[in-house]
Amino acid sequence: MSSTPDPLGLDTGSLALFTGFAAASAVQDALADEGFGDLRFSHGYVFQHLVDAEPTVGDLAAKLDMTQQGASKAVAELERLGYTERVPAPGDARVRLLRLTPRGRDAVAAARRARARLEERLALRCGPESLAESRRVLAELLEELGGAAAVRRRDVRPPR
Repeated sequence: MSSTPDPLGLDTGSLALFTGFAAASAVQDALADEGFGDLRFSHGYVFQHLVDAEPTVGDLAAKLDMTQQGASKAVAELERLGYTERVPAPGDARVRLLRLTPRGRDAVAAARRARARLEERLALRCGPESLAESRRVLAELLEELGGAAAVRRRDVRPPR
């Protein structure tokens, strides 16, 4: 007979991971409520590279550490859903750049609003000072584990 696990008994990495999963799920639910229910968590890996840039599929594949075929498939899905488009590069119409469509930008704005509301909810639950301290500790742990630089570069990749 096994006992029911207590979250406080989890190691730090698992506890942070499961908290992140729960937070991502809450954001996904909020996105669905705003009409973006066709977006998946994995789409965020592509979106992060289109918020401030217009890469080629090859550039995107390199940033995501995946094949060009895999990146092309992900982009094609987002195009079909109306979130991205391919446009000719200035000066060379043969080169196609990827960009967010207005719907894609609306989805980014909706996700930012959802995360802000989640932060407010968590601050009410834990208190603003405790939440700020938790964020500080998590950021320090991310730095220690070598992940902070990828966040700063908008270069977070799917886990292997």
